[in-house]
Amino acid sequence: MKILGISCFYHDSGIALIEDGEILFAAQEERFSRLKHDASFPYKSIEKMLKELNLKREEIDVCVFYEKPLLKFDRLLSTYMHVAPKGFRSFSIAIPEWVREKLFFRNSLKKHLKKSLGKEITKNIYFSEHHYSHAASAYYPSPFKNATVLTVDGVGEWATTTIGYGNGGELKLLKEIHFPHSLGLLYSAFTQYCGFRVNSGEYKLMGLAPYGKPVYKEVILENLVSRNSDKSFELNLDYFNFLGGLKMINSEFENLFEQPARKTDEKISLHYCNVASSIQVVLEEILIELVNKAINLTGVKNLVLAGGVALNCVANKKILDESNIENLWIQPASGDAGGSLGAALAYYYTNFDVKKNNLYDTMKGSYLGTSYSNDEIESELKQHNLIYKKYEDDKLYDFIAKELSNAKIIGRFDGRMEFGPRALGNRSIIADPRNSEMHSKLNRKIKFRESFRPFAPSVLEGQVNEYFITKNLSPYMLLTSDVKNVEIKSVNSEDLLEQLSAIKSFLPAITHVDGSARIQTVSNEINENYHKLIKEFFKQTNCPVVVNTSFNVRGEPIVESPKDAIRCFLNTNIDLLAIGNFIVDKLDQEINIKIEYEIQPGLD
Repeated sequence: MKILGISCFYHDSGIALIEDGEILFAAQEERFSRLKHDASFPYKSIEKMLKELNLKREEIDVCVFYEKPLLKFDRLLSTYMHVAPKGFRSFSIAIPEWVREKLFFRNSLKKHLKKSLGKEITKNIYFSEHHYSHAASAYYPSPFKNATVLTVDGVGEWATTTIGYGNGGELKLLKEIHFPHSLGLLYSAFTQYCGFRVNSGEYKLMGLAPYGKPVYKEVILENLVSRNSDKSFELNLDYFNFLGGLKMINSEFENLFEQPARKTDEKISLHYCNVASSIQVVLEEILIELVNKAINLTGVKNLVLAGGVALNCVANKKILDESNIENLWIQPASGDAGGSLGAALAYYYTNFDVKKNNLYDTMKGSYLGTSYSNDEIESELKQHNLIYKKYEDDKLYDFIAKELSNAKIIGRFDGRMEFGPRALGNRSIIADPRNSEMHSKLNRKIKFRESFRPFAPSVLEGQVNEYFITKNLSPYMLLTSDVKNVEIKSVNSEDLLEQLSAIKSFLPAITHVDGSARIQTVSNEINENYHKLIKEFFKQTNCPVVVNTSFNVRGEPIVESPKDAIRCFLNTNIDLLAIGNFIVDKLDQEINIKIEYEIQPGLD
């Protein structure tokens, strides 16, 4: 039986298809629509899925939606009634849409599914709860038969935090914390205060935190969030505006920190660095308490994480190092798009007499999206009148490794697209991490983004402990590790680049200001081609690490197709495009194509 999971209409629309528990396909709509965080019905994703798997529409048996809209409507209506008349403006915007589209959601979903998959599928539509979908997405693909499941995000229907227990295929949610008390919303409030966009800029806040000190930790704990004896938490709603307003914070929040919220693209002062550092520490401490409570409740020290907060790789490292767990696995698509996978898996394990027997990770490295043949790639190269060369695999990796060592920046497009927010080598921009100028060059001339933001390394699995201090492998780039042999000099400056330049490391391009890096460990079993490339670079340079950043620019999704990759290549300072078995060198081109990116301020 083929089961299609769908997440859409709120943010980060996505789909996942499973058959007999095996994940066949998963992708986010934004990659195809080219609209960042696209929330629309995933028509393009479904179309691409059918093509990738060579399926007919009628082969899809069941559709499962990742949450229950009526329960969410209940929460929204209850919230507006609680704060009335304060929330009238927000109410007047949200409720008409709900009445028009979402209150009668089943009928609306039927229309969309009929259009994309045909009439027959509309007889088999089911709904999963938001946090149960998240929990299922983490537990079932994990390498654990028994696991404690912790889901932390902004809010689903009512739940913001849930503790669950998975045992042999049976998954139960045991404890919940309900809206408006939410760690995800708390962190998003600080995201907004520091001048970043909510629901997309949280990782910027995480990246900013190491530049400051947690001087406001006690201010936050004394005024904004209280920790209860049972390890739950509560927000002081006097400082927030998300119940009935259009912003996360109010003037009382700004007064508490004695400075107004930072304006987008305004220079970042040390104050906002300190605020970011403070909320990061608070988040970590509360999460560790929640994890220990969950472990005590279930008695199982295998922990799996899901929900948007699980993408905070710094907090994940703290959980690994300082909680009572023994093993950790994190769903790489932890946000709402990943809920589509959880919904499909939840239906399968709930409705069929099957056990969870896998003692290995079944996410297939998260390489679950679209792929393109060399013939398709070459056709696109010809359409763009590009000059290119084709290489056999061994010669291809030899050439790429040499060019990396010559300080060339390379856009890499190969194999199946990654599912989730991280580029894991197949839709990546790669570079030499030993080059001290590479960090600045990538941010300013390639990504067109804030200079303080760090870059991640991809490292051969077998050599990770030679360069990084870590307890766990990190195939999904969801854990930070300390870089070995780093010299951190104290710099009395508010200039973030001066602070960063004071760090002395063998791998300066990927070493953050606190001496850490968000690592991706690469194995031959999971991604043979990417492993071969890094191994060849290792052979030539004695360095088994490359810089890996997503193949996109600020404000757009990661590239999906050869056309997307070519466009990004032509309109940035990327030196070479390694696409399939082809190499395109910017210097070889006899054309002058320039399609300017329209970058909106504040977008990631």
